[in-house]
Amino acid sequence: MLRPENQHGGNGVKHILVSLFLIVSSTYAHAHTLTFSTEDYPPYSFTDANGNARGVYMEQLEIMMEKEKLDYKVTVMPWARALALAETQSMHCVFATARTAEREHRFKWVVPIHTDRNVLIALKAKKIRIGKLTDSFGYTIGTQRNDYTETVLRQIGFPNIELSADFNLTLNKLFAGRIDMMPMSESTFIKIAKGTTNFEKVFTLSDQILGVACNKSVPDSIIARMQKRLDDLIADGTQRKIFEKYGLIIHNDLHLPAHTP
Repeated sequence: MLRPENQHGGNGVKHILVSLFLIVSSTYAHAHTLTFSTEDYPPYSFTDANGNARGVYMEQLEIMMEKEKLDYKVTVMPWARALALAETQSMHCVFATARTAEREHRFKWVVPIHTDRNVLIALKAKKIRIGKLTDSFGYTIGTQRNDYTETVLRQIGFPNIELSADFNLTLNKLFAGRIDMMPMSESTFIKIAKGTTNFEKVFTLSDQILGVACNKSVPDSIIARMQKRLDDLIADGTQRKIFEKYGLIIHNDLHLPAHTP
C-alpha cells in the first residue's frame, strides 16, 4: 500500500502529465492555425462595421475553411505587408493574389478565387485615347505598392508610375487628377461604372488569375483540402453566385496553370 506522500506524488505526476498534454495540444493547434491576410479592396475584401472581414473572397474562404473544419483567422492590412507576411511567416496565407511566373515558386497556391482582366482606367474628361500600349507611356500611371499590377507595369516599361498604399488611395488620386490612369480588374471597373460615369476604360492591360498564396510551411495536405473545396464551389456554381450577389462578373475563359502543391 502506498504511503500518503507517495499518493500525493502520484497525483502530482498526473497533474504534470495533464499540463504537458494541454501545452502540447495548444502548441499543435496554434501551429496548425492558418492566418490569412488581405487588403481593404471592396467588394472583394473589406472590414464591416463590426470589424469582421467580408467580401467576395472572404465568402469563398469561409466555405472552404468551415467545410474542412480548419482553424483560421483573418486580418485586413495594407497589401505590401500582407504579401510579405505570407512569404516570410509560417502558416500564413494572403488573398487574393495574382498567380504570376515571378510568384509561382514563392508560395503554395489555391486557385482560382477570381479570374479577371486588368484594364487601364482614366477620367472621361481627360479624353485619353490609346491605340497601342506604348501610347500610354507619356502618362502617369498609379497603382498599389507590391500589387500584381505594379509588376506588370514595370515589366512593360512604364516610365511614370506613382505608388500608393492601397486601392482607394490610388482611385482618389485618379479622381483628383493627380494621376492620369490606373489599372484595375475589369469587374471592379464595371462595379464602379454603375455608381459614376466619370471614368472610362481606355485599354486592356492583362489577364489575371488570382488565388490564395500560402507560405511554403503550410502542409501539402491542407493545401489539397482547400483546393478540393474551392474546386467544389466552382463546380456547383457557388463561386459564380457569390460574384453575382455583389454585381460582379467572373471570366471562365482564362487559361489556368496546373495546381502546384
